[in-house]
Amino acid sequence: MTKVTNRTVDKSFEIYLCLYQAVTGTEEEANIYKHFSKDFFDLIIIDECHRGSAADDARWRQVLEYFSSATQIGLTATPKETKEVSNIEYFGEPLYTYSLKQGISDGFLAPYKVVRIGLDKDLDGWRPEDGQTDKYGQLIEDREYNDRDFDRNLILEKRTAVVAAKVTEFLKATSRYAKTIIFCENIEHAERMRQAMVNANPDLAAANANYVVRITGDNTAGKAQLDNFIDPEKTYPVIATTSQLMSTGVDAQTCKLIVLDKRIGSMTEFKQIIGRGTRINEDYNKLFFTIMDFKRATALFADPDFDGDPVQIYEPGEGDSVVPPVSDPAEDENVIREDPAHLNGANSFGDEEATGGEPPTKYYVDNVEVRVVTERVQYLDESGKLITESLKDYSRKTVRKEFASLDAFLTVWNDAEKKQTLLEELATKGVFLDELAEQVGHDFDAFDLVCHIAFDAPPLTRKERADRVKKRNVFGKYGDQARAVLNALLQKYADSGITSVESLDILKVEPFTQHGTPIEIVKLFGGKPGYLKAIQELETELYRKAA
Repeated sequence: MTKVTNRTVDKSFEIYLCLYQAVTGTEEEANIYKHFSKDFFDLIIIDECHRGSAADDARWRQVLEYFSSATQIGLTATPKETKEVSNIEYFGEPLYTYSLKQGISDGFLAPYKVVRIGLDKDLDGWRPEDGQTDKYGQLIEDREYNDRDFDRNLILEKRTAVVAAKVTEFLKATSRYAKTIIFCENIEHAERMRQAMVNANPDLAAANANYVVRITGDNTAGKAQLDNFIDPEKTYPVIATTSQLMSTGVDAQTCKLIVLDKRIGSMTEFKQIIGRGTRINEDYNKLFFTIMDFKRATALFADPDFDGDPVQIYEPGEGDSVVPPVSDPAEDENVIREDPAHLNGANSFGDEEATGGEPPTKYYVDNVEVRVVTERVQYLDESGKLITESLKDYSRKTVRKEFASLDAFLTVWNDAEKKQTLLEELATKGVFLDELAEQVGHDFDAFDLVCHIAFDAPPLTRKERADRVKKRNVFGKYGDQARAVLNALLQKYADSGITSVESLDILKVEPFTQHGTPIEIVKLFGGKPGYLKAIQELETELYRKAA
């Protein structure tokens, strides 16, 4: 076996590996495949055959036609059928297919959920005021701008910040070290997104400069980190921003989050991007992944050509969505099909934008607010039908599927050594408490949100729960300093919730530092076991039913 390199041919081998580009060229002498006789090969296997081999005017096709006497087998995960490219026209009907859906069902590929987020400017469009200029003083052309323009010829800087904030919120609720790929419109957008993710995660970005990297065709330093990103044993990089470079051929075994912040009109490109997350790696607990979609690209799931349905689709936001769910991508003017112009000139092998013609004027606007507005849940029922309902209804149904009654939930909640663990488990099932708080109220504890949404229990605010504990005078057995610490913990609970109380790190901040170091504070309770027991007693009192 040999690999064809340096445009040299040695006919003494039995198996040859090569790239099309290694045996073809614009000059006749570069077409070294003709050094072999037409019947030299018995079998030719074409991997990724949806590429040039399926186009009838490609040089690659000429190689296959030259060796037409050989049995030729085309392999692809993303077959193409367009006016210009057809796998079936050349290779014939598939002899064997194995669908994404079947791979997931058989346990070879990872199932996934979709978090679909709609931003007001994407859904409603944006028009500048008369005479409005961008941050560089350029007069903005007066017209209606929509998501076809954003991050291409109109950059709303606060939109990028909102996307970065929502991605960060998801990672904080699950794992901040989950390998993540953010697909952007172009290289410039990928760099802005990299900086926005650094700004949203200043602690981890400061701890390691490679926490967020841009991996694009023009970025030598970023491309050098690609092997580290896909290596399961390497922690960094954690988050990669890209546009085209990582959409195919990247074996990211431990990628748990794929973010779509680019318009995708090609089913082939869509399948390739989804494929970056479908690998399973049990050794690193990679058993499923999540797609976070800001561009409604996942409307392509409704296309009959897509064969691997998501577990669920969730659209967070404030109140019900003003946009009905799309059942057929062909009906959505924002979903383009196999439109080369949609890809903005991105070439087949790189990550660069087209340079031909006069580039459009780019406007950079830094003073336009962008916010999340949509809120939908879509999931598949037993018959494979997409069901749509509100976030509250979905959360209610999901919690009740886990806990048959309020008492059952109370038992598990009270027995949980750490409440945060239980909340994280609910988040993996699509019960996003931050989004529920947007609708019910930010002053309520996670416990009250779940009890109210799922079991119609009247909620209490965190302050009301803390005040009830104070009135009971349950800390009388402790000394003055220990009681002061517990009262400060109650106040922290009232301000920010139960998860802050459970963390020992809270003892490192005011007002706890007034009572000494964390070690000294723990000693007030007779040591760490005594301190943890006091926290458990505090939690029991917080969630105790009123007499």
